[in-house]
Amino acid sequence: MLLILISVSAVLVFIYLNGLYNEYYWKKRGVTFHKKNKVMGVFWDFLTTRRAFFENLCELYKEYPNEPTVGIGSFLTPCLYVRDPVNIQHVLSSDFNSFNHRGVEPNDEDLLASTILFLNGKKWKLVRQSMTPLFTSTKLKSMYYIIDKSAQDFVTYLKENPKLLKSDMFATLSTFCSAAIGGAVFGITTNSIFDSPFLKIACSAFQATFVRNIKFAIANLSPSLFKHLNISFFKEFEEFFIGAIKQVVRQRESENVKRHDFADICVSLQSSGRLKDSETGYELDPTDELLAAQAFFFFVAGVEPTAAAIFATLVELGKYPKLQQKLHEEIDKAFEENNDKITYDIVANLKYLDMVTSEAMRMHPPIGFLSRKCIKDAVLPNGNIKVEKGTKILTAIYELHHDPKYFPDPETFNPERFSMENKNAALDLTYMPFGKGNRICVGMRYAQLQAKSGLVHLLRHFSLKTIVYKERPKYRKDQVQVRLNNVDVELIPRL
Repeated sequence: MLLILISVSAVLVFIYLNGLYNEYYWKKRGVTFHKKNKVMGVFWDFLTTRRAFFENLCELYKEYPNEPTVGIGSFLTPCLYVRDPVNIQHVLSSDFNSFNHRGVEPNDEDLLASTILFLNGKKWKLVRQSMTPLFTSTKLKSMYYIIDKSAQDFVTYLKENPKLLKSDMFATLSTFCSAAIGGAVFGITTNSIFDSPFLKIACSAFQATFVRNIKFAIANLSPSLFKHLNISFFKEFEEFFIGAIKQVVRQRESENVKRHDFADICVSLQSSGRLKDSETGYELDPTDELLAAQAFFFFVAGVEPTAAAIFATLVELGKYPKLQQKLHEEIDKAFEENNDKITYDIVANLKYLDMVTSEAMRMHPPIGFLSRKCIKDAVLPNGNIKVEKGTKILTAIYELHHDPKYFPDPETFNPERFSMENKNAALDLTYMPFGKGNRICVGMRYAQLQAKSGLVHLLRHFSLKTIVYKERPKYRKDQVQVRLNNVDVELIPRL
């Protein structure tokens, strides 16, 4: 009993001293410290409330309107919330060399976490360089017919199953995204896109369960503890996903047929031997496991976040019939002028569609914030704030998108913000639905193309009605993503 009391007392003393240290650390540097939960900060709020993580950051943003940065509680590692656009630009882009670390360091045994999302340093640079050719304009054009066919098949399926027009539209949209990215990027098809093991993995990989939330908090609060406990994010999916990608790559090798997709890149990389960075000389083996990890990330990122972007667009259009009609007219005209056929170039040049999707992602960006780690001492320009090596950085995204200082009347859906006449330099600083800088989402253009293709075919055949459930929280409790939770969309066949 005495040993237990001593242990508990030691823990409480450590927590108290850690909290004092955090407060003193930021006060010494002239940075306002958020005194609530001095040790776990907003991570404690995330674990103990129903709110998404970014919503807790929003509270900080509102509470400290005149501060460019706010210090927040963390275990031993300093943690800084950056809310000012100039400083955010500095972290994500201008001083990339000091802040290029994603902020999370997965354990080596977590094979599917070895993706360009989490990789850092030389390994991240080399793998990203190897994957970037997958999403060039030429590659997107060559795979567009698969995305377009998936969208057409999706509309047919909806018409054959009218019950889907009124039930859980987000889940229904996820099936389209799963089919499109499975066929276009990986060359994978299943008997039914609505009963795909790949879709089930994509929907559950980042689901905010209690255990996953604990892992998320530990990974951000104490990287050393995360390493010591050997915590993994995606171990449960390894056997299936690595096995599936191996099968796809081996089949493509035997077929010797070019489809300009991810499997082609895998075959090319492996046949060329070790990857090598010409600038640094760093080398890496393109193993099946490493390539499967990239496939896992592309697939997961290509399903839920893209479905969220489409869903957000439908939700907002369903609230504004006149704007919906304007987009219907643009899409109808495109079909009528091109013999009912839509190509990559046609979709890319639908200006009002681009404005609508841009505004939907302003209001509901796929991710709510970005995290980084300072890898060498740096200074943030606004406030002349010194940031030490090892400091954890959290940057605002959702908050900027909803700040009336940058977007007047921010809760109103107004696609005209993104017209050629209204775009300005300030937009480049404050609008970042896919991130910013060298670590901007590598599949951004693919995701935009997939979302627009799905919207074009849906709106050619259906009108929208938004249903609001006032008793639900506005957003689902998520770690990184922004997922609407209090609305649904009904599709109404157009006459």
